[in-house]
Parts: sequence; structure tokens; C-alpha cells
Amino acid sequence: MATLQDLGVSAFINILGAFVFLLLFAVLRIQPINDRVYFPKLYIAGKRAADHRGARRAINLNLCTYFKFLSWVPGALRMTQTELIHHAGLDSAVYLRIYTLGLKIFLPVMVVALLVLIPVNVSGGTLLNLRKDVMFSDIDKLSISNVSPGSNRFFIHLLMAYVFTFWTCFMLYKEYSNVAFMRLHFLASQKRCADQFTVIVRNIPRVSSHSTSEAVDEFFRRNHPDHYLGQQAVYNANRYAKLVKQKERLQNWLDYYQLKFERHPEKRPTGRTGCFGFCGRQVDQIDYYRARISELDKRIASERQRVLNDPKAVMPVSFVTFDSRWGAAVCAQTQQSKNPTQWLTNWAPEPRDVYWQNLAIPFFSLSIRKFLISIAVFALVFFYMIPIAFVQSLANLEGIERVAPFLRPVIEVKVVKSFLQGFLPGLALKLFLYILPTVLMIMSKVEGYVSLSSLERRTASKYYYFMLVNVFLGSIIAGTAFEQLDSFFHDPPSQIPRTIGVAVPMKATFFMTYIMVDGWAGIANEILRVKPLVIYHLKNMFIVKTERDRERAMDPRSIALGENLPSLQLYFLLGLVYAVVTPILLPFIIVFFAFAYLVYRHQIINVYNQEYESAAAFWPQVHSRIIASLLISHVTLFGLLSTMKAAYSTPLLIFLPLLTLWFHKYCKSRFEPAFRKYPLEEAMEKDVMEHASEPSLNLKTYLANAYLHPIFHMFEQEDQKEEATIEVRIDKSEQQQQQQQHHVRSSHSQYEEETSAQTHYHHEERSSSQYQYQYQHQYQYQHEETHMRSEQSPPHFVYHHGVEH
Repeated sequence: MATLQDLGVSAFINILGAFVFLLLFAVLRIQPINDRVYFPKLYIAGKRAADHRGARRAINLNLCTYFKFLSWVPGALRMTQTELIHHAGLDSAVYLRIYTLGLKIFLPVMVVALLVLIPVNVSGGTLLNLRKDVMFSDIDKLSISNVSPGSNRFFIHLLMAYVFTFWTCFMLYKEYSNVAFMRLHFLASQKRCADQFTVIVRNIPRVSSHSTSEAVDEFFRRNHPDHYLGQQAVYNANRYAKLVKQKERLQNWLDYYQLKFERHPEKRPTGRTGCFGFCGRQVDQIDYYRARISELDKRIASERQRVLNDPKAVMPVSFVTFDSRWGAAVCAQTQQSKNPTQWLTNWAPEPRDVYWQNLAIPFFSLSIRKFLISIAVFALVFFYMIPIAFVQSLANLEGIERVAPFLRPVIEVKVVKSFLQGFLPGLALKLFLYILPTVLMIMSKVEGYVSLSSLERRTASKYYYFMLVNVFLGSIIAGTAFEQLDSFFHDPPSQIPRTIGVAVPMKATFFMTYIMVDGWAGIANEILRVKPLVIYHLKNMFIVKTERDRERAMDPRSIALGENLPSLQLYFLLGLVYAVVTPILLPFIIVFFAFAYLVYRHQIINVYNQEYESAAAFWPQVHSRIIASLLISHVTLFGLLSTMKAAYSTPLLIFLPLLTLWFHKYCKSRFEPAFRKYPLEEAMEKDVMEHASEPSLNLKTYLANAYLHPIFHMFEQEDQKEEATIEVRIDKSEQQQQQQQHHVRSSHSQYEEETSAQTHYHHEERSSSQYQYQYQHQYQYQHEETHMRSEQSPPHFVYHHGVEH
């Protein structure tokens, strides 16, 4: 059981660690050599240009800047919310509002709880009469456990529970209303985007006499004749993408060894081909990687032809475009077929939000995948009970001493005991949770979700349930079992519920240590960015050769909603549960919300580059889980009061969860449709305004390549690389240039013809008012018969689209 001294040791270690991290950040961020590590967002947005003089200087010699080590704080607060939305998107702005919501809820709650409940709890004195049965510390005297069973003081706790619940619901209602308004306003003022006109269609039925593209074209021309514009088929190019990534890794190693040889030309780099370079045959690394890349190029070319020629590579998924937002909204929000499992439509994610790998998963296997992953998550939750129980054993040394007295000489050392109880449990739990978000993200990908935003939301859901069961309930149950082990063995069974009811609030000390490790030192470590800093300088040292390589070495990352949202919701849960039970925990949570708000605001402005924009689609989950935290706090308080003979006050608590559920149902019906559906009225207004302002807008051209599969973009990049390679080789020798002038001109003319034929529309007149859509593949293979290069030029994708004028 952690004492005040143990908490003091933990607070000292974590505050010192946070201060060291902030001090290092203040020094490192002003060094020119680290500019791309701490300001990558500004480079990507074009608001910060490379200072070559500063890059050569590497170290900042202006001593005045070192004394302004807190200058990042006003810089993070200076940007208004409107500017922040324009700079980083609505997702980032709404994410920050979760921290301000925490401050708005818990600051008044903390003031009232400290002024009202702490004096009531301290004057109870019941723990002094239970000294022989239950272990406790001085902190536990500030909790509800110190109130005498059957006391009328519980009416005060009951009143505070109602007050805190009403205040929380009031703030949730205001915030839900504000976020819903921000979302609708953001969508209304958003510039024209491809996803506003596009619907994703899944589980397209196979038609024996038609290809997938022809079946889609026929279906939508028949059922949406007035607004259907076109479609974009989806190809299973996952194997091709893996080969390209493998080639990129090999190319990085080749660049590294070539750069190493350029720096030390007297010796060519050599190494072994076996595991980690310790076994296998000795080879010249440059020749070895060139040979492997050449072999891989052949496999890539073969796989490219297979994707384009094999009809089975076309998946029963398509991106269907419409000539108006209204038409897309009608299609996305209605059932298309008599069979509810076919022709499933939904709003298409924005192009950068699409997770292309999962589009190749057959639709019928999705249910099986989700079922298997649900079983895996269930098993993972209980598997993690083992390390959680171990962590709790560190936090409850007195209970172990009574069961295993031979450990007492080591545990009773004052410094060791304070460190073990005050700091190590929270750190151990943080380390056990470190790899979990990555594992849960892999599970979500296996389930088959087709957008990055949905993947992060599903990962957040899994992580939230894990945090609820293992971190919250598991810590309480495991802690109670260790703590009260002796009482379970010797007390009569009738006393066990009373012992547990008194012991549950005592876990507040463990959660205080966890908050300090995760919410104080952990947040300070987030702004320091140790891992990206090290990786960037390693890449800069061994791989970077050009300015473009230096830009690619930047790792801005994103907010990581799948990991951060559940962690935030855990803090809401702890605050709401312990607001009435152990109010002394609330100041720790307030410090977390305030400090994390500053840090993440700075990171969003200067560092994070969000991979997608979902217009705050995650907010309904945030609201629902705070409501769940309220209900858990009610159940916890009900269980405590029922074990403390509060017969008159406990029944009055029954109405509180019922009122909370009614409030949640009202908010869900009132605000959630704004996050699930797009109003037809809004769609029509935007269409009318756009037609009035841009009457000659050609949507067919605008939407032509919006959802073109990345494989075709890779083809274009390969064409450009081949053309650039030819140009470089030509420039090497003026004599070679004169000798091969005829071949070079013919080669360039071939590339120009291919480029002009990559993606285009053919308009043909029709006798009826119907759209005729024809999706064809044409491949042009041209051979260069020069002695410089003699390999096949890449095939090209041709897109035909016939519309009546």
C-alpha cells in the first residue's frame, strides 16, 4: 500500500523526469540540425523553408534563445480555433477539445469535492477501528472508506454524485452540440472534394456474361440514370505493392553502400549474406544489391502484367461517381437491391483515407474475420491479466509480506520500498501497454475495414475495452486480492463483501502513480520525440543524399487516435469514479489535462501531419464512453454504499443511472445523425451554389483519377524514373549523346505518346438519354532497341467514358 512518502517519491521522480524532458526539448528544438524533427508540419505545409546556412552550422550559437525555453507555450496558444482548423483540420481541433472538456468537467468538480467531501471523509474515522482487518494508508483516510458504516454522511456523497452527474451531462450536451455544429459547418464550407461525389460499392454480384465493370455500369445506369457519372474498378495489387516495398528497402541498402564507397573509395564495402551478416558467403555489397534489385525488377514486371491481364484481379468493389452531391447522398444512404447483402453502398473515404489492401478481401469472409478477431481480443484481454496481476503485486508489498515473510528484509529497505510502491507499478504497467496498440491495429486490419479512419476507430474501441477490463477493473480486482489475501483466508465469508467494499477505494494510490508516469512524464516524453529524433539522424547520416531524401526522412506521424482516445477515456473514467470515492485523485487528473493540452496543441501545429480528415467522425464514440464512465461510477458507488449499511441513501442512487441512460438516448437521437448521414438539403444547396458559381465545371475531368488504384500511379512513377535514367545516361558523355541522338529522339517520342494515352475520356453521341460506360484495358508494349536499354516499356491504363451530350 503506497503511503504519502511513496507518492512523494513518485511525484519527485516524475516531475524531475518531465522537467528534464522539457529542458532537453527546449535545447534541441532550437538547433538548426533538428529543425525537421520538431517542425515537420511547417515544412510540409510550405510555411518553413530549409535554411542551408543553419543546416551547415548545425548548432545554435545565439545564447538569448536558450533563456526563452518556455517560448513554445505562448506559441502553442496563439493560434485561434478557426486558424487551427484551417491549418490542421477539424479532426485535430476536435481532438484538442476533449482535453478542454476534461478541464471544464473536473475543475469545478475538484473544487466542490475538496471543499465538501474531504472534510466529511476525514472526520469519519472508521479505518482506525479496522486496523487489524484491513491495511490502509494516510491517503485512504481522505476516501469514502473512512466514513462509518450506516452513517448519515453518505447522503452528502449521494448528493455530490447527483451534482457531478448533472454537471457532466450538461457539459457533454454543450460539447456535443458544438462539435455537431462545427462538423456541419466544416462540411458546408469545405472545398470541392472527390469523396463528396463518390460512393463505394461492395459485394458486387458476379454476372456470367459481363465483367465487373460492365455489371456496375449497367446497374447504375438503370437505377440512377440522372446522376450516375462513372466508376473506377478496384484491383488486387497487394502482391505488386509488397514487391515494390521490398525493392525500396533494397534500394535504401544500395544507396547506403554506394554512399559509403564514395566516402572511402579505396575499399569497396563487403559483407556476408546470412543472418545479420554473421554467416553466409562473402560478397561485394554493391554488386550483391544491384543483382537482387535487377532480379526483383523482373518479378515486378511479371506481376504488373498479371494484374493487368488477369480478370480475377478485378475485385467486386468499385468507386462510383455522380454528377452531384445530392445524387451521391441518395445512393450512399439508401438500399440498392432487393437482396440486402448485395450492392452495398456507403460514402467513399477520401482518397488518402482509403486502405487499399483491404479492398481485396472477399466480402463474405468479413463476418468470419470479425468473429475470429473478437475471440482473439477476448483471449488477449485475459492473457494480459497475468502481467497486470504482477504489476499489482509490486504495488501491494505489505500483502505479499504477510504471505511470504522471507521477502521482508529486502522489501523493508526504505528506498527500495518507496521506489517499488511509488514509481515502479505505474512504469511497469506503461511498459506492458506499449506494444498493445500496434497489436490491436493489426487485428483491425485483419477484420477488413477499408479506411484508415475506421481502422483507428476500431482499434480505439478494442483498446478502450482492454483499458476498462485490465487497467481499471483488473487493477482493482488483482489489487484487492493481493491486499486482502490474509482477510480472505481467516475472516468468515459474511465479511468478505464488506472487506472488498472498503478496499476498492484504496486503489486510488496506484492510479495516482500511473497518472504521474503516463500523464506527466509520458506527455513530456511525447514532445521530446526521442525515437523520431534518433531515426532521423541515422537516416541523415547513412541514407540521405539529396534534399528530397531529407524530406522523406522526416517522420511527422499523426495524432494516433487509436491509442490516444482510449487513454483519454481512461482518465475520464478515473476522474468520474473517484470524484465521490477518493477526491484527492482529481488534482492529478487536472494537471494531466492541462499539460497534455499544451503539448498536443504544440505538436498538432508544428509536428503532426494527419493522414486523413474524417470531420470529427470519432466524437460519438467519445461521448458514449464518457457516458459509460458515468454509469460505471454509479455502479461502483452503489456497490460501496451497499456494503457500508447505507440502507436509506443507497436506494436513492438507482434513479441516477436511469437518468443518465435517458440523457444518452436523447443526445444520440439529437446529434448523432449529423455524424452518420449527410443531409440532402445541405447537398442540394452546395450543388446549386456550385452550379451558379462554376457553370462550366467539368466533373468528369475532376474525378477522372481521384480513386485510381495506387498501382497505376506506381506505373507512372516507373515511367518517369526510366525516362530520367535515360536522360542521366545521355548527359554523361557528349560523344555518346551525338552517337545516339537518333535513338534518344525516338525514345522520347515513344514516352510522350504513352504519357498522352494514359488516362483519357472519349465522348460519343448517343440516341437515348442514358449513360454508356465502357471500362477497357489497353496495353502498349514498345521496345527500345538502343544499346543503352533494351527492356519492355510499362503498360498503360486507358479509361473510356462515353456520355451523351
